[in-house]
Amino acid sequence: MNILRKSSLFAGMIALATVLLTSVAQPAVAGPHFTNPPPDSIVIDVATVNGSGCPAGTAAVAVNEGNTSFTVTYSDYLAQAGGDSSPLDFRKNCQLNLIVNVPGGFTYAIARADYRGFGYLEEGATGTQKASYYFSGDAQTSSATHVLEGPYSDNWQFSDEVDAPQLVYKPCGEERNFNINTELRVRAGDDPDLVSFMAMDSTDGDIETVYHFAWKRCPIEE
Repeated sequence: MNILRKSSLFAGMIALATVLLTSVAQPAVAGPHFTNPPPDSIVIDVATVNGSGCPAGTAAVAVNEGNTSFTVTYSDYLAQAGGDSSPLDFRKNCQLNLIVNVPGGFTYAIARADYRGFGYLEEGATGTQKASYYFSGDAQTSSATHVLEGPYSDNWQFSDEVDAPQLVYKPCGEERNFNINTELRVRAGDDPDLVSFMAMDSTDGDIETVYHFAWKRCPIEE
């Protein structure tokens, strides 16, 4: 009888432990990225634009309708290698330093970035698109890298998305510029006499790179 009681008690403890472990293992359901966008307009000023991929006058920033995203348009962002390409052409980059003015009581993070362009890669060539994001004065940087492999001749599109728990918001009440550093890099193919290239620039004109906001309400100051 004691053995049966001990067995039942042991089985009950195992069942309870299983339930507890199962409940702990289930992640909390994250809310949607774009809740509570501020009703008022936001203003984005470009503090600086630097880099071989965005010479003066070739990059523009605009806030999209609904205050949920902004767009950066490039017109001369292309990296290439092979043939008579300059040794400096294999890598191009663009550093954007933005002043994002949001309505009082709100702060923001970048939840997703969508990049589009065109690539022409010979056999054995590779093209790489990389981006990093951070607030001025903040050591925390998020980055993502995407690679195309030749042969390739088509438009390309990559998206960097941050899960809700990992979103990095600008500290409330602090002035922090938002920095975006993008890079294109091309490695020549099996035949070094053939040119391969990768552009953040579509075949039909300028390309629009879209950055999507996530919003958060700041605590009310007493």
